[in-house]
Formats: sequence, C-alpha cells, structure tokens
Amino acid sequence: MGDSGRAASRTAVLVCQGRAAAHGRAGTERFSDAVAARLLHDAERWPVDEVRADSAPKGWQERTRYESVRACAEVVVPRTIAIDDALRTHATGQLVILGAGLDARAWRLPELARTDVWEVDHPASQQDKQARLTGAGARLGGPGDGVPPSPRQPEHSGLQVLARSVRFTPVDFAVDDLGTALAAHGHDASAPTTWLWEGVVPYLTREQVRATVSALAARTAPGSALVVNYQAPSARATAGRLLTRLLGSSITSGEPWRSLWRPEQMAALLLEHGLRVVSDDDLLSLAQALTGPAHRRASLRSGRVAVAESG
Repeated sequence: MGDSGRAASRTAVLVCQGRAAAHGRAGTERFSDAVAARLLHDAERWPVDEVRADSAPKGWQERTRYESVRACAEVVVPRTIAIDDALRTHATGQLVILGAGLDARAWRLPELARTDVWEVDHPASQQDKQARLTGAGARLGGPGDGVPPSPRQPEHSGLQVLARSVRFTPVDFAVDDLGTALAAHGHDASAPTTWLWEGVVPYLTREQVRATVSALAARTAPGSALVVNYQAPSARATAGRLLTRLLGSSITSGEPWRSLWRPEQMAALLLEHGLRVVSDDDLLSLAQALTGPAHRRASLRSGRVAVAESG
C-alpha cells in the first residue's frame, strides 16, 4: 500500500508485461520496448517468457495470467505505435504523461532528447515505479525531483534516461490539484505542451474525466496537443471484463472500467475546452494496417487513440 491506503496499479504492471512480451516479436518492426522487461519483478516475468515462447501453462490460474498477458500484448502494439507517432508529430519541449504507470518513453525514445517529461501518477504507483527504476540501475533525484540531464553511460551501467529531464509529479486526484502540482514541479503553462493520457480514461468516472480535461486545458498554451487513449462502448468487451471481475480471475479485476466514450462525445468534450480533434482511430484498424488480421477483435475494436490540437 502507498499513500491514502491505495496500492500501486496492477493494470500498469499488466501493460508493462504486454510490452515486454511483444518486444521483438510483434510482427512489425515499428514496435520496440526493450525497457519494459527491466521494470518487472522476477515473479512478473514468467508469464511474459511463456507468451514469448508460445508455451501456454496447464494450470487454470497460470493459464489465466498467460492469456491476460497475451491479449494485452496484442492491444499495446498498435496503441503504442499510434501514440509514439503522434508524439513525434506533435513534439514540444514539454511532455506531460497523465497516469504514467510504468511508461518507459523517457527511457526509450531518443526523440525526447530536447523534451522535459512530467510523469503524473498516484503517489503509490509512482513510488512503485521509482523503486523499479532504481532496481534497473536508473539514477533518480535532482532538479524538480526528476532525472536531470547527464552524460550518456555505457549500456551495462544502468538504465539511461533519453529525455532532457524526467520530473516525477505525484498527484492523488481525490485530494490534489493537477495544476498546482505541475506548477510546483516546474511546468510552464505559457509554453506549448504535449499531453499524453494513455490507459487511464476508462478507469475514471465521467466527472473525473471532465475535471481532468478542464485542469489540463487551463495549462494548455497555443501550439499544444493532447494524445488520449480511451474505450468506446462495447457490450462484448464490457461483458468479458465483468466476468473476469466476478471470477476474480484477472490481476486487474479490482480496477473496473467506470466510463466509456463514443468518438463524438470525446470530441465534444475536448472542443468545449479548446481542443480540436484532428484524428481518432480504433485499434483494430491500426492493427490491421500494421500486421493484417488481429485475433482480439473485440478489445481492439473498442480501444481508440485520438489526437487533439489547441488553437
């Protein structure tokens, strides 16, 4: 447990496992994440190794974990590629990652060399990530409680940050103000910002989503962009998650979806706050464009990545 009695996000671990499982075997050269495996504990790596070896275990619980990681790997590949492409296209000197979890972009994207990165997350999840980074050999601390610029180190010496800086910004949205926290960690509201909101929206209520959009819009200067991943309504996908929650057969069964958005609803919400959607694609279409037919059609069809620009 961390602050406020809340444990670190298990969904973040599953996504990290999915990225590690897909690295080097995703069926497309456009996906790569060599950092993900280094952030996993030993007990979290075995289902990754089995997925990579296409070796399904026989035990019920073990098979459930295996299938969860395998399904996640299929989802994160098109999602990651779409988001990385958007970050390259809409690059600014400031990148704020909302609900950063175990995101490793600051450690794997050389395009962030001139970008300051703010990782915003619940204190419990952020403490867990920092412990994992330390275990992987990353150096923490410095200005803004982040990772300051440093000379490039040999590969064997530890995990090297590629962004200009990383500033860990703990925020408990139940009690903390996003704008105040970012300002305290050096974010410049007068300069363009790229906002990344991946894998978080479904776990928030509609009121929490609206409040977060309002808070980030208040710190969004002209020339900024928002990249947001969200889930559209899908009876099949919702039923599947409900079943795993009732059975307790998923490591994320305690983290239910709380809001789903149709594309026109998301576009209207963002436009209310001065953000105009310029693209909005479902993951199934993205996956088919990358590697052809996809197996997890329901989860891919309902997942979406939208990009919006400020005026």
